[in-house]
Amino acid sequence: MKTGILTNRQKRAQSGFALIEVMIAMVVLTIGLLGVLATLEVAMAATQTSQEDMLARQAASEVMESIFNARDTTQLGFSAIANIGTGAGIFTPPDPPTPLLCAGPDGIIGTADDTTCTAANGTVCAVKCLSEPGPDGILGTADDVIVPLTNFTRSIAIAPYNQTLSLVTVTINYTVPNIGHTKSYVLSEYISYYH
Repeated sequence: MKTGILTNRQKRAQSGFALIEVMIAMVVLTIGLLGVLATLEVAMAATQTSQEDMLARQAASEVMESIFNARDTTQLGFSAIANIGTGAGIFTPPDPPTPLLCAGPDGIIGTADDTTCTAANGTVCAVKCLSEPGPDGILGTADDVIVPLTNFTRSIAIAPYNQTLSLVTVTINYTVPNIGHTKSYVLSEYISYYH
């Protein structure tokens, strides 16, 4: 005959989660969720700066291509691939950084004759500017949106390595809109006397 009193073994088999177990599970879950939120925040910050990062890479590459092209077409002698004040150099000194201007009459970016820029629709900008399609969705029309790159600066440092090799370092500094912190993109390449 069975009695109405449960034994200890039967009580343990019927027991559920204790309050302490539930609280530990909640703490572990909260820590996991905070980790996911931190990762999401980093990803969103990277997304917000991706356009500026791409523009900085493009601006630095454009300078390097300009220098290499001038050397390859013999428009620029090797001795002129130096900063002003260091021999026969034609490139602006690295300090202070300069705004992103367009190449002047010599066609080489970063020299003393750099000038204002002209957008795809003919608008003259004080600094390099980005043309984006306007409401009609067509680039190069009167309704284009012109975005001047006033938050970007450039410096070009050229250091001789030996008699036939120089190190060209292009640094693009920029402030990220809506976030306000400054970032830099640095591109360094060796350029040789030979091409």
